[in-house]
Amino acid sequence: MDQHLNPLDQHFDLPHVRRIDGTRAFAWLRMGWQDLKANPVAGLAYGVLLAVLGGLILSLADDMPYLFVAAVSGFFLIGPVAAAGLYEIARRREGGELIGFVDSLRGLRGHSDQLLFFGVFLAVVLLSWERMSAILFALFDYNDTAVVGSFFRDIFLSGAHMDFAVAYLVVGGILAMVVFMLSATAIPMLMHRDTDIITAMMASVRAVAGNLRAMALWAALIVALILAGFATMMIGMVVILPVLGFASWHAYRELVE
Repeated sequence: MDQHLNPLDQHFDLPHVRRIDGTRAFAWLRMGWQDLKANPVAGLAYGVLLAVLGGLILSLADDMPYLFVAAVSGFFLIGPVAAAGLYEIARRREGGELIGFVDSLRGLRGHSDQLLFFGVFLAVVLLSWERMSAILFALFDYNDTAVVGSFFRDIFLSGAHMDFAVAYLVVGGILAMVVFMLSATAIPMLMHRDTDIITAMMASVRAVAGNLRAMALWAALIVALILAGFATMMIGMVVILPVLGFASWHAYRELVE
């Protein structure tokens, strides 16, 4: 046995993480777009489904700013599990096989236990963030009965609530960073290998920590594209979400051996 192996690697059988160029995120998006063009029906089916679900959730929270903002943030948090079917499509295409939407769902069954564990973890994080969001509104005494449009105007444009805005962004940003590190490559790894969720999350943390420049750019692109999807009233999400899902598969394949 190699005496220079990290003890964590020996115990959890962690895969090797590659060091990649800091601009590879743009290549992942191009490959994600190619995947969508190769299998548009299944890919767009996921885009429509997730866009409709996201739009429904946001519409229910439209008159509750704290819940609306928590729901928007939650879209980023649940993304890794929601895209599991897209990873299955990309995985099978890598092997030369094109599958449909229903076949991609069937492909999830072999990984259902670990996906469920990760889904529960993200659900707990999302519920915790919703509570933290409510607490921040209460602490800073912001009028949470205002409509969503006035919320963004008052908080981010007027400058009258900068303490609230900074606190909200810092708390939300830390939570998002932790989830991103744990999930960046975890779900694709679960779809690709016979492994457990703890090992997959540890490998994801190492992949992000070892490629901070590349993964910071990747996170920024994800945020920018999803916000663009929201700006188009969820219509853009129909294309954006499958491209991001497919691209995330390619990110995993380049980062983790």
